[in-house]
Amino acid sequence: LMARDGSFHCELEKSKDKDENGNQVTTVKCHGELVYGTAGELKELVRPLIPLGGRIIIDLGDVKHLDSAGLGVLVGLKAAAIKQGLCILELANMTRGVVELLRITHLTQMFSS
Repeated sequence: LMARDGSFHCELEKSKDKDENGNQVTTVKCHGELVYGTAGELKELVRPLIPLGGRIIIDLGDVKHLDSAGLGVLVGLKAAAIKQGLCILELANMTRGVVELLRITHLTQMFSS
């Protein structure tokens, strides 16, 4: 089991090239624990990007722990992107734990579109 130290950080990478649909792609790589105390950081970072449109990929490959607060932020961001209409927000490199959490909370569908 991973040591839980409560640390979290994420970095933003804007691609120089657009994707096949002409979207600017921004990847947000998350590291550590996306939980109650840290989820706000991701929200603060991603929320202002949504009105700009394009494609936002939240890379969860290095997320050691995700709780309901972290999940809530992901759902909130996804909902905001859907409402915005110009922004595609997707999750990438989901760990088995994250996939399982989405499955049991019936959110798989929301993130698979």
